[in-house]
Parts: sequence; C-alpha cells; structure tokens
Amino acid sequence: MASLSEGDFSCCMCNKIFKAPVLLSCSHSFCKDCLQQFWRTKNTLECPVCRRRSSRDDPPCNLVLKNLCESFLKERNERRSSGSEKICSLHSEKLKLFCLEDKQPVCLVCRDSQKHVNHTFRPIGEVVSSYKEELNTALMSLKEKLQHNENIKGVLEKTVHHIKSQAERTERQIKQQFEKLHQFLRDEEEATITALREEEEQKKQMMKEKLEEMDRHISDLSHTIKDMEEMMRASDVCFLKKFSVSMERVQISQPDPQMSSGALIHVSRYLGNLPFRVWKKMQDIVQNTPVILDPNTAHPSLALSDDLTNLRYSWDEQSLPDNPERFDFLCVLGSEGFNSGTHSWDVEVKESSYWCLGVTTASNQRKGGVFFNTDVWSVWYHQNGLTGSGFHVEQDLERVRVYLDYDRRTVSFSDPVTNTHLHTFTSTFTDTLFPFFNCDWFSRLRILPVNTQ
Repeated sequence: MASLSEGDFSCCMCNKIFKAPVLLSCSHSFCKDCLQQFWRTKNTLECPVCRRRSSRDDPPCNLVLKNLCESFLKERNERRSSGSEKICSLHSEKLKLFCLEDKQPVCLVCRDSQKHVNHTFRPIGEVVSSYKEELNTALMSLKEKLQHNENIKGVLEKTVHHIKSQAERTERQIKQQFEKLHQFLRDEEEATITALREEEEQKKQMMKEKLEEMDRHISDLSHTIKDMEEMMRASDVCFLKKFSVSMERVQISQPDPQMSSGALIHVSRYLGNLPFRVWKKMQDIVQNTPVILDPNTAHPSLALSDDLTNLRYSWDEQSLPDNPERFDFLCVLGSEGFNSGTHSWDVEVKESSYWCLGVTTASNQRKGGVFFNTDVWSVWYHQNGLTGSGFHVEQDLERVRVYLDYDRRTVSFSDPVTNTHLHTFTSTFTDTLFPFFNCDWFSRLRILPVNTQ
C-alpha cells in the first residue's frame, strides 16, 4: 500500500479517490455517481473508457476496490496526523521543496509540472527554519498577551471583590447617616409632643381650677335659692323680718364666672411650618463641604474619612484595584469637576509636614510620575525645605483657601486666617478642572465645611 499513490485509487472521471466504486462487465471501475451522471448525459449504458455497452443499469459495487480505497485513505490520514507525510500524494516522490506561491511542500516532479510554472521554490529545511523563527516570534507575542490577559483577569477579579466591599461599606455608612437623621427627627418629634402634653396639662389644670370655682359658686347659689324659697313659705311677719337681710344677701352674691382667653391648645405653635422649623434646626447638625474626595482616585496608602473630607497617610497600604483613575503616588482628586463659574474651598493643613494642593485637568496622567509636568496649578509647603511643584509657600499655615474662577481663567490661593494673598495663576482652561490633594507620611489634610469658615 505504501508504494501506491493517490492516482492508483482515483476515478478517471472525477480524478478523486473512488467513492462507492462500481464494476462494469468490461472490468472498468468508476464512482457510482460519476457513472450515473455520464449515462444520463449520453443517454446510453456504455463504458466511458472502452465504450462497451453494459448489460446492467445498476452495476455491482466493487468491494475489493472500495476496501482498498478506504485502507489507503485511513493510512494517509494517519501519516498526515502524525506528521510523517513526506511523500508527494500525486507522484509518490519525497517532498524536498517548498513552493513560496502555493505555500505547500512539493516534490521534484511537482516543481517541473505545469501547475508550478514560474513559481519560486526553497529547500524545505531552509523554509522551516525561517517559518519557525517567525512562528516563535508570534508565539512569544501570544504568550505575552496571555500573561497580560491573565494579569487583567486578576485585576478584574480583584475589582469585583472591591466593588462588593465598596457597596457593603457604603450601604453601612448610608444607614448610619440616615440613622442620625432618623434619631434627630425622633428627638424633635418627642420634644414637640412633650411640649404639647405639657401645655395640655397646664390648660387642663386651669380648667380644673375653673370647674372647682364653678362648683363652689353653684353650691352657694343653690343654698341661697333654698333659703329664699323657705322664706317665701314663712308667715308674713317672719318674711318681713328676714326680707332686708335676704335682699342684701342676694345683692352681695358673687358675679358669674367667665371663660378666660387662651384656654385652648395653641395648635399653630406645633403644626405651623413644622417641617421648615425642623429643617432649620437640622442645619445645626449637618454640614456642607464644598469638595468631597473621590476614593476611586486615592493612592492605596491614603486613608480617607467616612465622610470623604479628611485624608492622611496610612502605614498599612490598603488592598485596592489598580483602576485607571487611581494615582500611583500620594494624591487624590475631588469627586466633582468644574468647567464654569466660581468655586472656593478651605483646607486645614496645620497637621502636615508636607502638603501640595490646587487644581488639575481631568485628562492629566495619574500614573508614571508625569502628573506635575503639565496642567497643574498648585501651591506647596515642606517644613524641611525640600522641593515641590507649583508655588512654594514658606510660612507654616493653618489653612489654605483655593479660589477658582473658571470663566476668568484664574486660580488664587490665600490664607483665610490672616486674609493674606499667597499666589494667583492665570491660564487658559479648556478642560474640566478637579481639585487635587497631595501629602506625605506625616501629614493630614481636612476640607473644611462651609458653615465653620
């Protein structure tokens, strides 16, 4: 079988390996479909090769040839699958050359055939070496891509865990904040109801005293009336003797008691503008901070307070995903950007050995150490005199005020404690600006609420 080529098992009509070969009485064999197609076209039952007429219109299957073809195909497939196919399937010659146009190994006979006229050939070993080098380069690139994808997958898995942790922590903090508001409302409700009940008791006590006075007055009148009725039934002499005294007693009786004003509950005192009055009181327990920190931008070594207004260095670095928004140095952005109008915020810096703050563009690079190269307007201070970026503040301050006038293209810094101007930058803003805050290992910054400034 190894010495036979594909041509030995090919149908002369389709030039392919026999499929369901049939045998004519003249001993020629053809694919069943090829023969039937030929007969339908010629409208005759003759042999396509020798033209001898077949005595049957359904020639029998050539089982021997069928088995040989199946064995040949099986052996060829096994050789190809094992990589041992080194013989040309058309000419049974060794495959020594590679056609650069057809990208296929060929034998020496193939090289000289009409099919490969004007084609370029190279020795197989030479092409394999070149192709292996090319494939190895591609393979290395794929391995690097695989490693990169695995790294990204790790970051994504870490991000999923962080998102869950973020949501749980944020939910707890939301409930805590609302619980404070709920408690405030419960306290206000209780205080208002207590005041109502106190007034109720006062008014009821006043009415009780009035009722007691009324009972005494009624009792006195009842006795007087009874005495007068008895006197009326007395004899004329007795009547006349008591008449003057009785009339005097009637004339000096006490006046009728009257309902005093203000006896009812002062309802409007409790219900009038109740939500507004509670809201006004609520302002004493809530604060409005003009800038809120964005925890998704904070370096893992920066710890933010629950209300996102304080930041400090933490020696225990947090396990956070390296998302594109996050800084790779000790910095954090405000959560809201500005692209118009005026904005101002005060930052407490008295507990910091180093601080740098100001504004930057939304598109500024947060990784790679190039953040301060462009699009940063800031002031900085270091108690040891080390260098920084922006305008250097030499005095140790308690607070720094940042004033952004986007429309006038200015960013000003001042000391709100002494009302001293520090520096003003003038530039052309075309991008959204975000507040940024930068500190070091022994620093703590706090954004002050408006109602304490």
